[in-house]
Amino acid sequence: MTDRPEIHGADACVFDAYGTLFDVHAAVGAVKAEIGPEAERLSQIWRQKQLEYTWLRSLMHSHADFWRLTADGLDYAMEATGLIDRADLRAKLLDLYLRLDCYGEVPATLDRLKASGLATAILSNGAPEMLESAVANAGLADRLDAVLSVEEIGIFKPDPRVYQLACDRLGAEADRICFLSSNAWDVAGAAHFGFQVVWINRFGQPRERLPGAPKAVIETLDELPALLGV
Repeated sequence: MTDRPEIHGADACVFDAYGTLFDVHAAVGAVKAEIGPEAERLSQIWRQKQLEYTWLRSLMHSHADFWRLTADGLDYAMEATGLIDRADLRAKLLDLYLRLDCYGEVPATLDRLKASGLATAILSNGAPEMLESAVANAGLADRLDAVLSVEEIGIFKPDPRVYQLACDRLGAEADRICFLSSNAWDVAGAAHFGFQVVWINRFGQPRERLPGAPKAVIETLDELPALLGV
């Protein structure tokens, strides 16, 4: 069952990218038959390592951009699944990651938000080139007022400086921004910062035991306009 309290007074909707707008498992899904029985495990490990490396590099004060971490995570996952010698597969998966599918409801939801007068933006760990490619491939460029990357400040979410970037670039106070993510840890970080947060809990995950709670929980983005009253 989804929570449906309204989001009040928002001037902008800011979206996480990977897992929220774009399906992070689409790259492996596109070549699942070629990979074989380890495909799902490969995709899960790849995503987990990609995220772990953002947190660990932030703690180590050893920043590298998300494209490097995406490749490093894939290398780990391929070794863990016995595919480390498949250079052809590695190259194909990285190319596919630059062209991830967006979830089916995303374009129409962004259109509806824009039509209502709300500003729309992405705030992502992704490197600028990654985000530009994904946005263009999905046909979302005209539906977004800004695409913001953590590379502007050189540290990953959930560092508060990342969320402040959205306030600074959009000229909005934190409590006037509706932030949306499918990642429970990002939801916690954004809510703790002061955004009005909606968790897109696509896969029925448990909440994180962290400070910061969402104001609403939905399963797909097409449920969002009703929360905003648009």
